[in-house]
Amino acid sequence: MERKKIFDTVRRIIGRGFRQSEVDALDRVLDGTGDDDPGCVSSTNPTRIGPEGIALIKQFEGCARLRTDGLVEAYPDPGTGGDPWTIGWGATGKGIGPGTVWTRAECDARLERDLVRYAADVARAVGDARTNQHQFDALVSFHYNTGAIARATLTRRHVAGDHAGALSEFARWNRAGGRVLKGLVRRRAAEARLYAR
Repeated sequence: MERKKIFDTVRRIIGRGFRQSEVDALDRVLDGTGDDDPGCVSSTNPTRIGPEGIALIKQFEGCARLRTDGLVEAYPDPGTGGDPWTIGWGATGKGIGPGTVWTRAECDARLERDLVRYAADVARAVGDARTNQHQFDALVSFHYNTGAIARATLTRRHVAGDHAGALSEFARWNRAGGRVLKGLVRRRAAEARLYAR
């Protein structure tokens, strides 16, 4: 089959043009050099958080403030003592404040929706950079907690393939409200351990 037809078909299927790295990867496959080439873009980069990443997030977010009636209530940010108010598995945003109460099912459903969004943000931020599931999970946990995946030096180092440099960046994100929090120190260490696996 003619190469142009293949490219045009794939372009129609994905609904966009190609990045140069994708063109190069397809050329290698069509030329028979395939994905054994270390420069080849991996089509197996994760796009969804795995069970270990979800467990890590749940471990540190906790579904806190469980009331005796089985409902979960919002609590103030530990760094500021106020905004942003949080509920369930770390959910924040519009409509969450003092007096907000959810069922456990609402907390679980919100986490599931949020993780799809945060995983998509991470997938966009890392682009074609080779990323294994452990790294991806650690980056989603980091982003879920900080919202900083698009601007963090950690991300730039990961994308550049400097995994040791990225690993060292986790520890820098240990502050809230201008002060170091022990919980954030522990979380960043757990994320770094997962990233390094």
